[in-house]
Amino acid sequence: MAKKTKKDLGKGIRALLGDDSKTTTNRTPKKTSTPLTDVQEILLSQIEPNPFQPRTDFSAEDLEELVQSIKTYGIIQPITLRRLAPNKYQIISGERRFRASKIVGLEKVPAYLRTADDQLMLEMALVENIQRADLNPMEVAISYQRLIDECGLTHETLSERVGKKRSSVTNYLRLLKLPPQLAQGLREQKITMGHARALLGIDDIAVQLSVYGEVLMKELSVRSTEELIRTFKEPAVKNKKTSSPALSPEYKKVKKDLESKLETQVNIKVDKNGKGAIAIPFSNTKDLNRILDILDI
Repeated sequence: MAKKTKKDLGKGIRALLGDDSKTTTNRTPKKTSTPLTDVQEILLSQIEPNPFQPRTDFSAEDLEELVQSIKTYGIIQPITLRRLAPNKYQIISGERRFRASKIVGLEKVPAYLRTADDQLMLEMALVENIQRADLNPMEVAISYQRLIDECGLTHETLSERVGKKRSSVTNYLRLLKLPPQLAQGLREQKITMGHARALLGIDDIAVQLSVYGEVLMKELSVRSTEELIRTFKEPAVKNKKTSSPALSPEYKKVKKDLESKLETQVNIKVDKNGKGAIAIPFSNTKDLNRILDILDI
């Protein structure tokens, strides 16, 4: 009987979990596109917004600045459209220019025409907006999750698509675990992504909301927020009984390196004889399969 490899065992684990095909297969979306054509003048009445637009908040001040620019210089950079039907187009990129042109009262706008399927539309809209850094963190997180859900991308493939480090992609996706009040605060820039990441370190939602309220009331910095959170955690740590001695600097480095690679908390226990164990917690089947992907098993 042939000996099973680590890869075979990994597949066996995934089969039992019933989530193999969703996380282990790097499904590359089929893209359909054609080169940009020459600039054409398209009636605004024939153009509709992009339903895959990741940005949901448009600054009135920025839009007004663009309106004044268009009044003075016209549209300098053509928008990009795809043709849905004769005399019917949809925006791929340039929705701010489209909105500002309507305010100015233009009848036509210069545009490039491009063929693109729905999946490519979603990817293009997301990437273009993220490159401009105009989206708030929650919009980025939601858009990343849509790419994972609707295009079947893994975290690794997604990071390549949007040109971000995998750890950065994971940090954005973690924001989706925020309670609604905190998510809205992040949208409205009452707190930063640094604050949100610190608050995610609290498991109890009631405590999260309590700390969030204090952060807003005292206008705490990210560092002050982290220090405040530690005061909530320290009593629990002091009361926790353990027979394991403190980790040596060498084991602490191993723990830190593992947590960095696996993007999750890792627990290491070592007794005085050097015997020990490593525990890697996971929140659900999907999270476990993500860890298996990283470990290549």
